[in-house]
Amino acid sequence: MAIEVVMPKLGMSMKEGTVSFWNKHVGETVNKGELLAGISSEKIETDLEAPVDGTLIEIAVQEGNGVPPGTPICFIGNPDEKIASPVCQQTEAVEKRGEDEAAGTNGVRKSASNQGMSNEKQSIKVSPVAKKMAEKAGLKLEQLKGSGPNGRITKEDVLQAIEEEKNQKLEQESSAVNQDPGSVNKTHVSGMRKVIATRMQESLLHSAQLTINMKADVTDLIRLQKSLCEELQDEIRLSLNDFIARAVVLTLKKHKNMNSALINDAIESYKHVHLGIAVALEKGLVVPVVRHAEACSLLELSKTIKSHGKQARAGQLTTEQMSGSTFTITNLAFYGVEHFTPILNTPESGILGVGAATDTPVFVGEELQRRSILPLSLTFDHRVLDGAPAAEFLKSIKQLLEKPYLLLL
Repeated sequence: MAIEVVMPKLGMSMKEGTVSFWNKHVGETVNKGELLAGISSEKIETDLEAPVDGTLIEIAVQEGNGVPPGTPICFIGNPDEKIASPVCQQTEAVEKRGEDEAAGTNGVRKSASNQGMSNEKQSIKVSPVAKKMAEKAGLKLEQLKGSGPNGRITKEDVLQAIEEEKNQKLEQESSAVNQDPGSVNKTHVSGMRKVIATRMQESLLHSAQLTINMKADVTDLIRLQKSLCEELQDEIRLSLNDFIARAVVLTLKKHKNMNSALINDAIESYKHVHLGIAVALEKGLVVPVVRHAEACSLLELSKTIKSHGKQARAGQLTTEQMSGSTFTITNLAFYGVEHFTPILNTPESGILGVGAATDTPVFVGEELQRRSILPLSLTFDHRVLDGAPAAEFLKSIKQLLEKPYLLLL
């Protein structure tokens, strides 16, 4: 008997999962534990293993399509086994519906004669003006979708169809001029990439984002970091990002207006700091969350950040571990980037972008010294707070980074 493989539930809040790719084709033999497909939900990517030995006899959900958890996505059984899969059932329903529509009132199917085709055309509801316009433009009425009463094709429907056809021709001509068809490789956007694309676009559309920049002298901080690493080398290696995270948490406790969100025309301020730390993966970006970060010491914060980063790279994060953040940090220092414009992880009101520290000659009093300067970029939601309080928030982070001993308290 065929075994149905269903869409797994990757988290308590998961409503839909997407088949990112199939590793097997219909008719191929699969072994228990072998990679069968890639599954994604929200920002989670995971592998789906075959639960039994057998033959993949039916794929019910194609690549790029999403279905609720528990929905059959494929069937494994014997090579010659036949099943009534959702795909077959859907096909049968469509075919039966077509047969019913083709049948007369006495249940006898009409032949595809010229008379039948003529009757089909006559059944199309269209205004005289729209019909004349469509004929002049060379449009087939059966290909037009009517927006009038009972699906009647109107003048506006024809004008829209003409405009769409015109735009399509322009795109094709532009593509033919600018691109060699053989040099274009199209990849269907799905899974994690699709979620990120949607969220970034929604973030820009539904918030008033502004980015301000500031530089912090982290010479003393780097010196303290190296000293602590030597002392704690057997326990944990503190990174510069750990100190920055600690500075952000302490500052959020002081500037509560940044630890907030605008939801349904009301500003919600949070008592706890749930800190999101962006982690870059091969397939996209994920943001694991350090919950109740205000209760963590520097060492505890560092351990949690590293643990979450390790889980993210192994694809082991749950949906719950990537939701509920109140503020996010994204660091591009590894890539040599200095200032950049991070996009809000909505509904949060702020996100801090950290660039690469560079050695710069700086006057300290009358003396020219070599100092390590760290660029910081703060994007905030101007609907929630104005430029002055946002600048005060960023200034407070700068002051903590320039007086690193305060981060140890």
